[in-house]
Amino acid sequence: MLQIVQAKEAQFDEVRLFYYSVIDAMRDAEFRPGWEKDIYPSPEMLHEALEKGWLYLGYADGRLASAMILNHEYNESYDNYQWKTQASGKEILVIHALGVHPDHSRRGFGKEMVGFAIDHARALGCKAMRLDVLSGNLPAEKLYPSMGFHYLATLNMYYEDTGWTDFRLYELVL
Repeated sequence: MLQIVQAKEAQFDEVRLFYYSVIDAMRDAEFRPGWEKDIYPSPEMLHEALEKGWLYLGYADGRLASAMILNHEYNESYDNYQWKTQASGKEILVIHALGVHPDHSRRGFGKEMVGFAIDHARALGCKAMRLDVLSGNLPAEKLYPSMGFHYLATLNMYYEDTGWTDFRLYELVL
């Protein structure tokens, strides 16, 4: 079981090293998340998430096992898609950079993190949760539907780290 806590600004180095270790451990994995050191998640993204209280960490047996960012920010392409739920801005919560270190895989930590995010969204009074997954990231494509998210479409979206790439859109109506 995870102990999920809101990260503190002083934990920047720990968080950055966590994401580095996930990237290194998944370098030869069959299904990679498409992350690169200091590109995604970028140091700027992590600093902002820490400063604004958006970064959450999952600890197991005293070790950092998982991390994610929760906020109301999303890719501008979201505005061009007809979502199932009419909601905007503070009415939606978006999951970013959810990672579970492979040393802790198959222990249900991804589900625990997503469950925490759902509870957090409800506590904030959100109408829906939305996210996008790099097409072909099969672990994520299995995780979100198992937690009630519905796959809606695949959109070609632009991110600085990937350029124009296909991403699968998911939504959970709360």
